[in-house]
Amino acid sequence: MAGGIMKRMMTTHLIKIANLPLVIRRYTYLLQFHNQEYKHMPRSNFRLIAIFIISVLISSTIAAADLSRSRPEELGISSERLGRLDTVLNSYVEENLIAGQVLLVLRKGRIAHSLANGMRDIEATDPMKEDTIFRIASQTKALVSTGIMILHERGQLDISHPLSRYIPEWENVQVAVPNENGSYNLEPVERPITLRHLLTHTAGMSYGTGPASREWEEADFQGWYFANKTETIGESIARMASLPLDAHPGTAWIYGYNTDILGAVIEKASGMDLNNFLQQEIFEPLEMSDSHFYLPENKRDRLAVVYQPKPGGGIQAIPATDGMRSQGLYIDGPRISYSGGAGLLSTANDYARFLQMTLNGGELDGKRILSRKTIELMTTNHLGDLPFRSGQGFGLGFSIVTDLGERGTLGSVGEYGWGGAYHSTYWVDPLEELVVVYLTQIIPATGLDDYSKLRSGVYQAIID
Repeated sequence: MAGGIMKRMMTTHLIKIANLPLVIRRYTYLLQFHNQEYKHMPRSNFRLIAIFIISVLISSTIAAADLSRSRPEELGISSERLGRLDTVLNSYVEENLIAGQVLLVLRKGRIAHSLANGMRDIEATDPMKEDTIFRIASQTKALVSTGIMILHERGQLDISHPLSRYIPEWENVQVAVPNENGSYNLEPVERPITLRHLLTHTAGMSYGTGPASREWEEADFQGWYFANKTETIGESIARMASLPLDAHPGTAWIYGYNTDILGAVIEKASGMDLNNFLQQEIFEPLEMSDSHFYLPENKRDRLAVVYQPKPGGGIQAIPATDGMRSQGLYIDGPRISYSGGAGLLSTANDYARFLQMTLNGGELDGKRILSRKTIELMTTNHLGDLPFRSGQGFGLGFSIVTDLGERGTLGSVGEYGWGGAYHSTYWVDPLEELVVVYLTQIIPATGLDDYSKLRSGVYQAIID
C-alpha cells in the first residue's frame, strides 16, 4: 500500500521541512503509481491527498517527542493510591502555599502519572499546564555535567586534567584561610583544581560567601544568577580566577560556581558557545525542544510566574524583574551569559527525557548520548570520607543515596537527583526504574514540606 511505503519514506527522510516540496512530489508520484485504477484522476487530486497524508505523518512524528503513556497498573503503580498523592499535592495550591505545580512520574520508560495543578499566572488566571516552562536553576548542573562527560568520551578533555589547562587564568589560585583577627591569610592551593573537583563540588569555591566574601561581592560574584550579565560566561570565569577560594581543592564539599566554570570549559574544549553545544549535543538528539537559556518570544506566555510568601500568609508574584529573587531576565535581557550552574529553562517532559536517557544507560529512542559506563561513573559517590548529607554522597553532577536507613526517607540505594532554587526537584531510582520530575516556582520556599509528601506519595503507589 502506498501509505505504508510513504510512512517508511517519511521515517527515512525524518520529515525535514526544507525538503517538503521534493517529498510532496515524490509522494504524489507514489500515489499515482500504486493506484492505477484511478489513473484518470487529475494529478492535482493526488497531490492534495499526498499533502494530507504527509501532514498527518508530520503530526504523529512531532507527537513522538512526548514520552508514551500507560495505565499506572501496567507499570506496577496503583491509580487509586496515586489519587492520594494528587489530593495531598493539590492541597498546597488550595491553601495558597504555592501557585501551581507540574509533576511527571515515569516507570519502566513510560509515563505512569502526570499532574498540572493550580495557576501558571494567578493574576492572568492562566492555568498551569504540562507544557508550562520553568526556571530550573540548579537542575542545569546535571545537563552541563553531561556535556563535560560527552567531551571526556571523545578525548576533547579529561576530567583528571587541571582546570588551568583549559582556562589558564586559574593556574595560580590562592585560598583565603581565616585567621584569629577575623580576617584571612592567603595561601597557594595545595593541589591544582581538576575538572573532577568541579564536577563533585570539591574545587573549593562557594557562591561568593566564604572568608573573602567582600572581594567576591566587589567583583560582582555572589549568588547563582547570571542572566543580567553583559559579558560572556568565559569572560566572567576568567575574571573569577583572581579571587581567593574558600578551601583547598579536594578537602571539602562546597556548593558554588563549580558548574558555571565547567560551562566555560565546555566552550574552550568544544569551540562552541555553551548554548549551541547543549542544543546540538543534548537537546536536539533528545528532542528537548522547550529547553533554553533565554526564551524565544513566541514562548513568553508559557513561562511560569515566580511567587514568594506573603507576610501573614499566602503568596504573591515577585515584583522584581532582576536578581536571584525575581522573575529574572530570561526574556527581556542581555541574553549574553550562559550560566552552566543555574541558567536553563525547561519543561517537565523535556527534563524527564534527559533523566530517562541516564536511566537507560546513556540512550533514548535510539539516540546515544553517553556510554553505560560513563553513566555508572557519574552516578557513583566520589566524595570518599568528605562530609556531605546523611546517607548520601555526590557523583559527577548528582547527589547519590549510599545508605537508605541513614538518610531515613523512602527511596533506594543508588538513587540520584538534585533540585533548583525555585523549589523544583527530581530524582532517578534505577532499582525501581523510576523517574520523578516536580516543578514549581516559589522562592524562598519557606516552611513547605511538599518534597517529603511527594516522595512518600510516589513510593506508596508502587504495588508490584
